[in-house]
Amino acid sequence: MALDEAVEVLDPSFYRLVINNAHVEKLWTGARWAEGPVYVPSARHLVFSDIPNDRTLRYDERTGNVDVFEAPAFNANGHCLDNEGRIVTAEHRGRAVSRIGHDGVRQVLVDNYGGKKLNSPNDVVVKSDGSIWFTDPTYGIDSDYEGDSAESEIGASYVYRYSPEGALEVVVRDMVQPNGLAFSADEKTLYVADTGRSHLGAKCPPDIRAYSVAPDDMSLGSYSVFATCGEGVFDGFRVDCDGNLWTSAGDGVHCYSSNGELIGKIRIPEVVANVEFGGLKRNRLYICGTTSLYSVYLNTRAAR
Repeated sequence: MALDEAVEVLDPSFYRLVINNAHVEKLWTGARWAEGPVYVPSARHLVFSDIPNDRTLRYDERTGNVDVFEAPAFNANGHCLDNEGRIVTAEHRGRAVSRIGHDGVRQVLVDNYGGKKLNSPNDVVVKSDGSIWFTDPTYGIDSDYEGDSAESEIGASYVYRYSPEGALEVVVRDMVQPNGLAFSADEKTLYVADTGRSHLGAKCPPDIRAYSVAPDDMSLGSYSVFATCGEGVFDGFRVDCDGNLWTSAGDGVHCYSSNGELIGKIRIPEVVANVEFGGLKRNRLYICGTTSLYSVYLNTRAAR
């Protein structure tokens, strides 16, 4: 049996991560810009955003059906689960990070920094200590397409840490448009993508940075450039249990080893915005590709 023609092996180590008879599946289409997938194991469904259409959608992996999860949805972008299994959302139009309780009620966790409105939270991740880390570029206020057009009150785009006690602190100040983010499996590294090329062109390299997490687990140390995108820009990404990073790109999904080597690609016929591990064994990679939702089974699984 041969690999799916969408799979491109750039290093022999990638063969161990892909499965010969597993194929890329197109599960659904009909979005304007599909983004922010999160898998909910208790319900066996994937929630993902259709930002311009101001709705979140739900893919039921038992039936294959897709329906509307929430609309309007504050032009929601990124999602993740907190340590209690509740959905945490980065909202463009809400200019907030919110959480949906087990009772289905939306609660705004944070919507300002020092009394100034956040720009438009983009992507979000929860650390094992319960802290919420999120990026806050300006995409949701740059126009009315993915939110409400407005001027930035903060005047910059930061990465933040929101503590379980409710304190908000800036952890990265020197990015143009911080976007996707994820922790390494041991949480000693925070990966963050900068998509500032959308605003500065070639002056802003399409990099993922690897920041060392400080011993206090509340701040970051120095960083190194983990990878630079050769096709479009990196947007959202996830880390697997072996330390590999699976990231969106202009031609599909790129897989990098833990040392930053591009070892393989899964080519998708649309620009990919984000990915998420799902399935009962967390070995199914869901892929949000512009208008559509795709998936492929892998021989690895989510880091946590």
